[in-house]
Order: sequence, then C-alpha cells, then structure tokens
Amino acid sequence: MKDYRQQFWLGARDLLPLISGAAPFGMIVGATGISLGMSPEMVMGMTALFFAGSAQLAAFSLIQDNAPFVIILATTMVINLRFCIYSATFAPLLGPLPKRYRFTLAYMLSDQAYGLCSMPAQMQKTAAERVWYLAGVALGLYVTWMISVMLGIVLGAGIPPGWSLEFTIPLAFLAMLVTTITSRLLFMVAVISGSCAVLFQQLPFNTGFIVAVVAGVSAGLLLPGLLKKGASSDE
Repeated sequence: MKDYRQQFWLGARDLLPLISGAAPFGMIVGATGISLGMSPEMVMGMTALFFAGSAQLAAFSLIQDNAPFVIILATTMVINLRFCIYSATFAPLLGPLPKRYRFTLAYMLSDQAYGLCSMPAQMQKTAAERVWYLAGVALGLYVTWMISVMLGIVLGAGIPPGWSLEFTIPLAFLAMLVTTITSRLLFMVAVISGSCAVLFQQLPFNTGFIVAVVAGVSAGLLLPGLLKKGASSDE
C-alpha cells in the first residue's frame, strides 16, 4: 500500500509543472463566465459538468456571439472528441475496477492526465501502480481547476487585459503536444491540423476549429496507408 501511495504523490508531483498553464486558464474561464452575466453557481455548475476548459471557454465565446445552440453543442462535442481516444486508451486499465472508481477516474480524464500517464516510463509499471499514478494526476488537476475557476469568479472581469493570461493556454497545449509527437506520422497530422486551424480561423462561430479537427482525424486515418504504399513503391 505504501508503494501505491508513493505513486499517487508522484503523479501529483509530476503535475506541478503543468499547473502554471491550467491555473490561469481556469481563472480566465471563471472571469469570462461572470463577465457574460452568469451567476457564480452557474459557472461552477458548468465547470463541474464540463471539466474541460477548452470546451467551456469555446462555449462561452459562442454564447457571447449569440451562436445557435446547435453550433455550440457541435463545437463542444468536437472539442471533447479527444476524450473518446483517451477513454479507449485507458479502458484496459480502468475496466477491471469497481464502477465507483472507474467512473470517477474516467470523469477526471484530461489532456494532462493522458499526457503524463501515457509516457513510456508509466506504461512499464504494473496496472495498480498506473491506477494510483493516474489518480494522483487526475485528482490534483481537478482540485487545481476548481480552485482556479473560483478565483476567476471572485476576480470577475477585473483581470487586466494587459496580463495576457490567455497566452498561457496555447503554451500549455504546445508543451504537451511536443512530448506526444514521436513519429513522422504524428508530426504530419499535427502540421495538417494546425495549418487548417490557421487557414480557416476566420470562419464564423469558430467552425474553422471543427474543420481543423476533421482534417487532423482524416489525415490520421489516411496517411498510414499512403505512407505504406509510398514505402512499398520505393522498394
């Protein structure tokens, strides 16, 4: 049991460098919700329901633009599609657990948890050690996220724009992205998706993001076959 507790605290410790990106992000989410006229209870309830800052912030932006409900729903669903991949990755690990633990850990999945727990060093551990490590990362981020959103609600719209806290958001995602690009295929998918996001950023209601996601997923599905054919023809 002592070794498992060590894994829990190791996960919480490994999360610390990523908190610098998650905490300001949470503050922005909380402040943005209040600036839109939402009550603190509504913002915190939405935060607990989503537990996905990028989707929540996108929803806030679309609400501010008076986007149709269908667009808001489609955008948040597309943004959160990555959690289907995360869930599939962790299914063999979490499947044998009792429902109360399996559902709780599945609810607390995040980009940070996926990035840290999918590292080669973690994949070599036993299933029990990996579960405890995941619990440390997930719970640590959940507590951090809720506290940071609360701070954003307290500060409201009083955060000076000159602080440019939103700049920490892409930095955090870029840091995780770099660690996951381990092959030419992943690099090509990242370039295609990122290029589409830039090219189509002027589309209304952030639909350019949906185009970028579709392009990235399509590239991930088609490129392996194309690269394999290219290699075969070279031989």
